Amino acid sequence: MTEILRIIYAGTPDFAVPALQALIDSKHQVVAVYTQPDRPAGRGRKVTFGPVKQLAVNAEIPVEQPESLKTDEALQQLVTYDADVMIVAAYGLILPKAVLETPKYGCLNIHGSLLPKWRGAAPIHRAIQMGDEETGITIMQMDVGLDTGDMLLKSRLPITEKDTGESIHDALADQGAKDLLSVLVQLQAGALNPEKQDETLATYAHKLSKAEAEIDWEQSAKHIDNTVRAFNPWPAAYTLYHGKPMKIHMSAYAIESSDRDPGTVIDESKTGISVATGDGVLIIKRLQMPGKKAMDVQDFLNGHSLSSVVLGQ
Repeated sequence: MTEILRIIYAGTPDFAVPALQALIDSKHQVVAVYTQPDRPAGRGRKVTFGPVKQLAVNAEIPVEQPESLKTDEALQQLVTYDADVMIVAAYGLILPKAVLETPKYGCLNIHGSLLPKWRGAAPIHRAIQMGDEETGITIMQMDVGLDTGDMLLKSRLPITEKDTGESIHDALADQGAKDLLSVLVQLQAGALNPEKQDETLATYAHKLSKAEAEIDWEQSAKHIDNTVRAFNPWPAAYTLYHGKPMKIHMSAYAIESSDRDPGTVIDESKTGISVATGDGVLIIKRLQMPGKKAMDVQDFLNGHSLSSVVLGQ
């Protein structure tokens, strides 16, 4: 019979919740949860618990929220938990070498890409934005580099032309939880087969920003559609409509030519609003006018029209 592992779990956002729940439901003991400090959020700037902290509190697991893990105090506190392994998923703090070496089996990371592709902060969104046909989960033995450690398990997930940042995020969060439990079984059996990453194949997934969410209609319809889906629900792709941001939440594209200027609305029907681009036609399926709620095109066209409007101005 395999032993019960003492586990420290480190994560902050929704992506990290399924794996923590899986550990709570397992035979193993989560002795502490590390998560980012509470911060103001929303219009009221109220301080609220992050998703991982809320789950930990509900499960009556001790919660630690240091601003940094690089202090002697933080390291000493971590040592007191006498953990066999530390699991990290979208935690948001750098783990110094001393922390990586503290647990018996070191620190494992649940990463939302097929490493070494898309290391960094936004692997899910960059994979969709750049038109990748698949993504996945990599469970990795952490080292001092940024997502550079040896790979312990990889599982693949196709990206369809209907997937969004949200749908792939949720699927990978669930897959990461399953993969983590598999790795822990292998870990205890001494059956892990670490694989080094090929540095020549490494790419970096920069953090998302609102500034890059504005649509450039000179780009191809396919790339704009990828960006719309990747940035759904946040930061939400947008274009200017009479100088104000109009968000586009869902779209499709058609590989057909148009002699109209990029950004010009060339057709509209209940199936979509067609916009000329630098290459092909973008078909808007769901949008949100300034100060209004998001709605499907069919509902929008009941009382509005964008016919011949030039977007982006």
